[in-house]
Amino acid sequence: MTHVGILGAGNISDTHVRAVRSLPGVEVSAVYSPTLANARRLADSAGAAAYDDLSRFFAHTPLDIVSIGSPSGLHAEQAIAAIECGLHVLVEKPLDISAARVNAVIAAAGRRNIQVGVFFQDRLKPDIVRAKRLIDEQRLGKPVMASGRVKWHRSPEYYKDSRWRGTLALDGGGALMNQGIHTVDLLQWMFGPVASVAATVATRVHAIESEDTAAAVLTFRSGAIGVIEAATSVYPGYARRLELTGSEGTLIIEQDTLVAVDLRGNASEVFTAADSGADSGNVARSVRAAPPASAASATVASVADATPHARVIADFVDAIRSGRTPVCDAREGQKSVAIVEAIYHSARTGRTVAVGR
Repeated sequence: MTHVGILGAGNISDTHVRAVRSLPGVEVSAVYSPTLANARRLADSAGAAAYDDLSRFFAHTPLDIVSIGSPSGLHAEQAIAAIECGLHVLVEKPLDISAARVNAVIAAAGRRNIQVGVFFQDRLKPDIVRAKRLIDEQRLGKPVMASGRVKWHRSPEYYKDSRWRGTLALDGGGALMNQGIHTVDLLQWMFGPVASVAATVATRVHAIESEDTAAAVLTFRSGAIGVIEAATSVYPGYARRLELTGSEGTLIIEQDTLVAVDLRGNASEVFTAADSGADSGNVARSVRAAPPASAASATVASVADATPHARVIADFVDAIRSGRTPVCDAREGQKSVAIVEAIYHSARTGRTVAVGR
């Protein structure tokens, strides 16, 4: 049995609990929150111990993995504390709000031979896995252009009712660092490293410290060009859209569904309507299907379906048991943070900024 401690007791930590409880051979053994009543509420749902003291939480036995769902600006500090206690760590995105802090986590984990993973659950969603496979098999050809659109809506209460959302100290940014970072991760994961960015960000609708509207042009090391748009200011909110174009065709993903595969030649060799859940048989050129209902206009960041998080946890547990690298480890998690940092730097300076410089 693998024992997981849940650090945090908010909406996303509730998702972590439900994800763990859905997996055989994995259980929640402890929950921490600085407010004991909140820790008890979540712990009681899982039959776990509750703590409001972090040192006592880390000392709980049995405990193998700490799943961190606290505000983003606390992630690195808490992850390093867990690592120093010999515990493996799985962290909500982003791993932290600066690449330097993420690098400190990577260094600490290396010293203690500890696994660190990040909840970039999109990487394990079936249609996104299919798209990645097509790219890895070079069915798309030479990378040409990529775009990611995250045009979502968040109500004023989404920020007003939170002590940390939209703040620079704990959220590290706004629509890009929080909502858009999943899409930044997918763009760089699928199309390779980003060399430089040129960006503009603005706060157009919400009374927050950080941006609610952002746009950036990305230049990939391959020479491909990309665009990322991220917003919580777009009413009523729309499904996320990814478009990935190579010299041999284009893939389009709406929300989490691969809605178009347009490749030179016969795409049915690698993609069928049955794969995407559509009704008809093999597809010669493209598949187009309505995306699932979007959470783009949600007021509270709750996650109804814990399955994607469960996939990440299952992968992480298997990685620990087998000694392999998880699907998104700390080094992978660092890449999207470095890109977002460069975008913010570009927006402040009005210059094109090299990523990681």
